[in-house]
Amino acid sequence: MGIVVYPGSFDPFTHGHLDIISRAAKIFDKVIVAVSVNSGKKPLFTIEERVAMITRECCHLENVEVGYFHGLLVDFVKEKNAQAIVRGLRAVSDFEYEFQMALTNRNLSPELETIFFVAQPMYSFLSSSIVKEIAGLGGDISGFVSKGVAEQLRIKYTNKKT
Repeated sequence: MGIVVYPGSFDPFTHGHLDIISRAAKIFDKVIVAVSVNSGKKPLFTIEERVAMITRECCHLENVEVGYFHGLLVDFVKEKNAQAIVRGLRAVSDFEYEFQMALTNRNLSPELETIFFVAQPMYSFLSSSIVKEIAGLGGDISGFVSKGVAEQLRIKYTNKKT
């Protein structure tokens, strides 16, 4: 069914992200997870750390590739010869922002489609920001991220305190 790009900051990578990728990988020939380099945000993990984290977490999915991009998403999608963008929706509040982005991307690149995946109910409240807040306060994040990601978060927050 072609190539699709799943963009995001993935800071950190959660079970919700993996769920969207796994579901997209069942439908599309290739899923490219595209980590965005956003100069307006101060991520906890470097771009290299996020790409490595996602690569490790998706290694069981043969048709998933992980990379990163600077600049416009539509340019990256064209460069990768993808036909669509995949985005996850957790709540109605996500829809308004995602709808605006989809229309903007359509305006920039009329042939490009955006496909929305509705989050599984168990992940509908989950965001990277919430995971970072809980982890930073020493809370249990084991239900939200893999053991590997949880360990990386523990190390980051331990190093921030010293």
